Amino acid sequence: MSIRIGIYGYGNLGRGVELAIGQNPDMTAVGVFTRRAPSTVKTCTGIPVYSASEADNMTDKIDVMILCGGSATDLPKQTPALAEKFNVVDSFDTHAKIPEHLTAVQAIAEKAGKTALISGGWDPGMFSLARLYGGAVLPNGKDYTFWGKGVSQGHSDAIRRIDGVVDAKQYTIPIDSALTAVRSGAMPNLATDEKHERECFVVAEEGADKARIEREIKTMPNYFADYKTTVHFISLEELREKHGGLPHGGQVIRCGQTGANGEHKHVVEYSLKLDSNAEFTASVLVACARAVYRMNQAGDVGCKTLFDIPPAYLSAKSREDLIKELL
Repeated sequence: MSIRIGIYGYGNLGRGVELAIGQNPDMTAVGVFTRRAPSTVKTCTGIPVYSASEADNMTDKIDVMILCGGSATDLPKQTPALAEKFNVVDSFDTHAKIPEHLTAVQAIAEKAGKTALISGGWDPGMFSLARLYGGAVLPNGKDYTFWGKGVSQGHSDAIRRIDGVVDAKQYTIPIDSALTAVRSGAMPNLATDEKHERECFVVAEEGADKARIEREIKTMPNYFADYKTTVHFISLEELREKHGGLPHGGQVIRCGQTGANGEHKHVVEYSLKLDSNAEFTASVLVACARAVYRMNQAGDVGCKTLFDIPPAYLSAKSREDLIKELL
């Protein structure tokens, strides 16, 4: 049986989900649900487009709904609302608010007998698992996470929500000296602003108060307030010409010590280099949708994270094949 997937929202991430489904033969894309006029939305593969308001009428046609909205304002409302009707997957990435988001979704999904996975993607998500594994194996040690250089979709979306902003891209940039120190196994103590910088390219509306926009960006909690942040105001043409892609990546590094006196140092590194942040994130969400479907079929309901998923549930391969080929 093919797992039937709905796509809620159709920006870069939604298009990535549509394309990723095409690479998974055990899945079928039922359609896109959008807040825009459906007639104005053209999908990559020709799948149907529906108004977001039609989703409630299609609960019997969708096994898992993948939510492709932003973390700043969309997902805190959409995920709890849709988890009452569907098994859902989202990519909520405001780390500080994940426990709050999980609590909001948990009671609704559990009562409805639905399975909801939040914060899928690569960070939170794949990087979260790397931190868990590293800390479990090397309990005497420290975690370090570096992002970039690359475009953060969540941070870019947060800037675009500011009044007077037409469009924006935000680059997260690791500080080379910090990365070198960590890779040496020295286990330095690094403040937030010693690990990364943030660089923003912003297109403002004509006549907009650029000083206010810059101030709102630099003081935004959970996004920019704790970092050295540089804001450049540029034209829409320059943004499209020079900042049209969505590259990203980063490293999770666990430095640890073993031995009677901690005399042996170990460095474990998990890294990603991504041509398209959106398409890779989408690919993770599609794998998570498979796991959510399997968990729900087994009666495991409520709000989940990648920590709660058996790894084999993510793969289209059978347990037997995974053991034979990968173990």
